[in-house]
Amino acid sequence: MSIKLPFFKSKREAPIQVDELKHVPEHVAIIMDGNGRWAKKRGLPRIAGHKEGMDVVKRTVEIAVHYNIKILTLFAFSTENWKRPKSEVEYLLKLPKDFIHTYLPDMIKNNVRIETIGDFDSLPEHTKEAVQYAKDKTKDNDGLLLNFALNYGSRKEIMRAIKLIMKDLDNQQLDLDNLDEEIVSKYLYTEGLSDPDLLIRTSGERRLSNFLLWQLAYTEFWFTDVLWPDFKEEIFVEALLDFQKRSRRYGGI
Repeated sequence: MSIKLPFFKSKREAPIQVDELKHVPEHVAIIMDGNGRWAKKRGLPRIAGHKEGMDVVKRTVEIAVHYNIKILTLFAFSTENWKRPKSEVEYLLKLPKDFIHTYLPDMIKNNVRIETIGDFDSLPEHTKEAVQYAKDKTKDNDGLLLNFALNYGSRKEIMRAIKLIMKDLDNQQLDLDNLDEEIVSKYLYTEGLSDPDLLIRTSGERRLSNFLLWQLAYTEFWFTDVLWPDFKEEIFVEALLDFQKRSRRYGGI
């Protein structure tokens, strides 16, 4: 059986075959990389790449909904991104408001619930207000969970968890002898979420960049040289098809 691509025209001569797409990952995480290089190749300012990348987020959400993915976690702004030029940082932190203003009706229509992970309180007020508005408007939706990693860094997340655990140990709200991986996971930003089944990174880079270091312990990785603004459905489907071939033994036989 062939499925016609619902959102994009494929450059291939024939439709992508997805008849073996029997094991759809429940949770997909994406490191959306390459916006700046995409703009540079076209002689445009870096912010033009970020604007184009925002539009791709909307299309990627539609694809995830179409293929019945339950959780989509997108690395939107890292704790290291504050090191970039001030003008670029300011633009990046305005994007959530622009995205929500433009695409929130589509998110609601598609039954998408919006959440975030990361140090939310340290974001600018205008960013927090826009994101919180989206969270409130979609809180009752029970379809795809669109999870933005915003002002997120995994090492900071783990350090935060250690401090919270130590505090609860001191307060005798936690017994050291009972401390295990399951309990530690409850102190992370991703409390209550399943770990990603599939990680996709665009732009040709082959590193995690301080993203979900604890949660990606047994995740399947898939890398593409395609820059994020050029990420289309056929590329997403290639990753999903490759996922079908993976044997996930979790250390067993």
